[in-house]
Amino acid sequence: MTLKDTQPGMVVRIDALGESALKQRLMTMGLIPGTRVEILNSAPFGDPIALRLRSYNLAMRRDDAASIQVTQLK
Repeated sequence: MTLKDTQPGMVVRIDALGESALKQRLMTMGLIPGTRVEILNSAPFGDPIALRLRSYNLAMRRDDAASIQVTQLK
């Protein structure tokens, strides 16, 4: 499953980041394998999605989230 496929309220763990132009920047923001991420909400038309990870909230476009492999925890 990818981060793009998640729904609000889900808790996931990042397994891998696919090769993309943003990979290094995403890793710098804390999206590294093993990180627990809570899906908070999405905009009315579904893009962007709001995530809570570590000690902050992050908004991410669904196109960028499609390259992040996750496993559902809760």
